[in-house]
Amino acid sequence: MPALPSLYVSHGSPMTALQPGATGARLAELAQALPRPAGIVIASAHWLAHSPLVGGATQPETVHDFHGFPPELYRLRYPAPGAPALAAHVVDLLDRAGLAPQLDPQRGLDHGVWVPLRLLYPAADIPVVPLSIQPGLGPAHQYAVGRALAPLREEGVLVIGSGSITHNLHDFRAGYSSEREAPYVRPFTGWIEQKLAARDVDALLDYRRQAPFAQRAHPTDEHLLPLFVALGATGDGASAQRIDAGIDLGFLAMDIYRFDGAQAAG
Repeated sequence: MPALPSLYVSHGSPMTALQPGATGARLAELAQALPRPAGIVIASAHWLAHSPLVGGATQPETVHDFHGFPPELYRLRYPAPGAPALAAHVVDLLDRAGLAPQLDPQRGLDHGVWVPLRLLYPAADIPVVPLSIQPGLGPAHQYAVGRALAPLREEGVLVIGSGSITHNLHDFRAGYSSEREAPYVRPFTGWIEQKLAARDVDALLDYRRQAPFAQRAHPTDEHLLPLFVALGATGDGASAQRIDAGIDLGFLAMDIYRFDGAQAAG
């Protein structure tokens, strides 16, 4: 079996689960194009920790980590099994890379995990291991996490980073819409696409200084950091395919990236 790609998915608002729109269509198409994975390791922008935490629950709960949404959203479940053995393997890979991981045997699946996975694999029959990110340690650390997980791709495990390619929730009240997009969205996402196409990892890791409107697109890092996990899992020579899933609410770009091509690290 050839090595699987890694993915970065923009999960957007929790309402994506009820109103999947273009994101749902693109993720369903992507699932059809991929070999069926034996397991999924997914780094979520909604699980923050000082060091890598790895979810090892046998049957992780669906966590509704949001407030003020319609009742039907809270009734949704994603009953995918956990994978304690895979979680232990992830801990070992991260430990060998000197990244000081810990196992969390109780962690459930937050909406950064279950919202996109319901659209990719609605049957919920592939084992899932959630992974935290470390917003205090920056992009280079998350890239190192991805590099440590690269061998999983050759073991039939799909590595996913789940965030949003732009994420400025202050703009909910700014009056943006499909007819009036935030002016920073396309310059920022275009820069990301260009640097990924050029495999310019150094520039991407320094996006805060180099990317146009970086502070507007991401007042805080956590929703972009999963991109670096996915990129790291395929290495410096990865090819990046951007999948356009539109711009929600005029300011949440929903880009999806598929990374292929580099050999996994031994």
